[in-house]
Amino acid sequence: MRSLILLSVAGAVVAAASSGECDEHFRSSQQTAIADVEARSDELKAVNQAIWNFAEVGLEEHQSASLLVSKLKQNGFEVEHGVSDMPTAFVASYGSGKPIIGILAEYDALPGMSQKVQPERLPLQEGAAGHACGHSGLGTGALGAALAVKASMEKHNLKGTLRLYGTPAEETVIGKVYMLLDGQFDDLDVCLHWHPSTRTNVWAGSSKALISAKFTFDGISAHAAGSPENGRSALDAVELMNVGVNFMREHTKEDARLHYVITNGGGAPNVVPPKATVWYFVRADKHEDVEYYFKWVRDIAEGAEKMTRTKLSVQIDTDCHELIQNTPLSELLFENLTRIGPPKFTDDERVFARRIQQPLVEEFGTTFPQAISSEIKSLEESNTPSKGSTDVGDISWYVPTGGIRTTCMAAESPGHSWQNVACIGSTIGEKGIDYAAKVLAISAIDLFENPELVQAARADWKQRMSDRKYTSLIPKGQKPPVKIR
Repeated sequence: MRSLILLSVAGAVVAAASSGECDEHFRSSQQTAIADVEARSDELKAVNQAIWNFAEVGLEEHQSASLLVSKLKQNGFEVEHGVSDMPTAFVASYGSGKPIIGILAEYDALPGMSQKVQPERLPLQEGAAGHACGHSGLGTGALGAALAVKASMEKHNLKGTLRLYGTPAEETVIGKVYMLLDGQFDDLDVCLHWHPSTRTNVWAGSSKALISAKFTFDGISAHAAGSPENGRSALDAVELMNVGVNFMREHTKEDARLHYVITNGGGAPNVVPPKATVWYFVRADKHEDVEYYFKWVRDIAEGAEKMTRTKLSVQIDTDCHELIQNTPLSELLFENLTRIGPPKFTDDERVFARRIQQPLVEEFGTTFPQAISSEIKSLEESNTPSKGSTDVGDISWYVPTGGIRTTCMAAESPGHSWQNVACIGSTIGEKGIDYAAKVLAISAIDLFENPELVQAARADWKQRMSDRKYTSLIPKGQKPPVKIR
């Protein structure tokens, strides 16, 4: 059942909103924000295209962060750049006093995912990075929302503080975790976020907790044919560890995920590898399970160390928590998704999406009932846990947090695929970006103008956190990595 608070704010005006005849159903402060997003449409398209072309991986998003910072400064935000020992992290602020409402921006790309805006696999630059998770659009939509809220605060004299957080390296769940440990979110009242997707819904489900760690074994080099007895292979240790973890999988819960890549396996077959490193992600639905599994993985690594007479060192890069839902914020965001109404896609865009889907049909036999998802999923449909991880989860352990997804990609396109790179750089992605910016903007204005909404979100958060305690396996005082890879 929807809360009475939310209904009093939003009203029952869904049908007219989706038809575009909705100005009368938004308060003047919200109309200002919606108009600001619409007026900036070309500017936001240009920002998305620029970040899409920069395609910088996590902790190296220098051009992307600088572009967002420059836009914010030009529009009257105070910006602290390079926060929490990360050159590409920033916090932009406007206004003063309470409430303090935050919006999250991400802008990192994925390695090896370069792709043109074409419906077949055609890298823009062979081997380069690409926005296969749509973060060029994510950062752009967050910017559009922040500028729109600022315009409304200025025109209508809204009290409070708006913050846009520039959070790097989301793909390896690093940026927000270290910003949180550095106290950047300590005084925040509510945090809003969004993500480009293959569908439109409230992010009402949880996510997987994750620990990212690198296991390095030091051995002794020797001639692999002439004197192998004088060597101790670090690569043997990595391979034995991986075998042990693969046997461990049989005895974990269904929700557990264990992935690894060997980042250093030696230099030549005729040299016993003196050093080797394997990088692990350990995931599960609950952080307490991740801690348990990670200890198990570490025990296996120590066994491999003993079997090979090598020396083990472990570097924990990050420790990410599952997302804590918030019912009042989910209801508010759902109402505003519906009030704004999803964008309409053209026949040409649907044809493009169908062509994007075709390789998946040919390779996997996938059936796609639709080319692009246009409907808004209900809250009930949106309450399923995500199989992925996000460092938004860590913020939600400290602050009431709510988010949305909007359709920016072909229906049911796989995550982290070249199809998503093509779509977020196309008009399909641009429409989803504008939609998200409007929904986040009017939701932030609701929170500024209705203290009872903030109080309700806080009460829900306190109840959910009553038996939880935030812990981290990141060594106290450890600075974030300078590079991920």
